[in-house]
Amino acid sequence: MRIATFNINGVKARLPVLLGWLEAARPDVALLQEIKSTDEGFPRTEVEDLGYSVHTHGQKGFNGVAILSRLPLEDVVHGLPGDDDDPQARWIEASVIGARAVRVAGLYLPNGNPAPGTKYDYKLAWMARMEARAAALLATEEPVVLAGDYNVIPQDEDAARPDAWAADALALPDSRAAFRRLLHLGYADAFRLHHRGPGHYSFWDYQAGAWRRDDGIRIDHHLLSPQAADLLTEVRIEREMRAGDKPSDHVPVWIELDA
Repeated sequence: MRIATFNINGVKARLPVLLGWLEAARPDVALLQEIKSTDEGFPRTEVEDLGYSVHTHGQKGFNGVAILSRLPLEDVVHGLPGDDDDPQARWIEASVIGARAVRVAGLYLPNGNPAPGTKYDYKLAWMARMEARAAALLATEEPVVLAGDYNVIPQDEDAARPDAWAADALALPDSRAAFRRLLHLGYADAFRLHHRGPGHYSFWDYQAGAWRRDDGIRIDHHLLSPQAADLLTEVRIEREMRAGDKPSDHVPVWIELDA
């Protein structure tokens, strides 16, 4: 079961990129972030024509997440529990039925800048809600995958120039501590189970020639429950996508599970 995460940075603006990638890579499950579309406005027919079912949790012009799946889905949940008044569309989850069921959550964690401030407070509160949900999912003792744009640089080695991000919400101590709390629950960073050391990035800013200079950061992650980690066979960042026509500033990251 290949499960990919991809911050598409506007599904309508980058529909040819999305469709070309789905045709070429054929992920079983694609978790999209920043679709920047309402549920009604998502280009559902074009994606369904490639053999995918489509479930979205959209928001006009901002945020928005989606699950595209070539496998059956059950028990789809829209929105992160814990705050019924939160209007931001940043969480969607479902059970993917392959050789065995895998619970998958697609997430778009708040950026949090400028920090300190209300946006950073919201980021940390959102991460606390996510921790509670992650703990509840862990208690099921089923394979669980929490994947998406975390807007967290876990360690200095996950940035080409860590000093440039030291005061940014993506790398502040409280952000990293909240990320580590997910790991301390029992989740594993899938990429780091297979790859060590610096130089692995999933985001390059559009500004200042970041892609040309390989001035990137790794902020797109799959966190795996122990049951999912036991099934992990491969992890890959599709960095070549960043060099394509009208790319997102993120690239797809995918895992393969023996499921």
